[in-house]
Amino acid sequence: MATIRKSATPTKENENKNFAMPKQNYKFMAIGCIIIVLGFLLMLGGGNADPAKFDANEMFSFQRITFAPIIVVAGFIFVGYAIMRKPKENK
Repeated sequence: MATIRKSATPTKENENKNFAMPKQNYKFMAIGCIIIVLGFLLMLGGGNADPAKFDANEMFSFQRITFAPIIVVAGFIFVGYAIMRKPKENK
């Protein structure tokens, strides 16, 4: 005969066992993903309304060639930090 146990109210220790990381790490990962998307948005543009004309200064600007890739790499580093981060244990 099987017995049915009533589970106790969930505690923080039980809630964290269901996920690979604590809740704060997921928040940091979301922030990192937002930084990555921001970097890709900074790379957008540079087109011209007239396809017969080419404006190299707009296409190869500092924002698209240097600044935006740095932001994207920083976002990936931030996501890596969020994954590797260990939570502080409160005692």
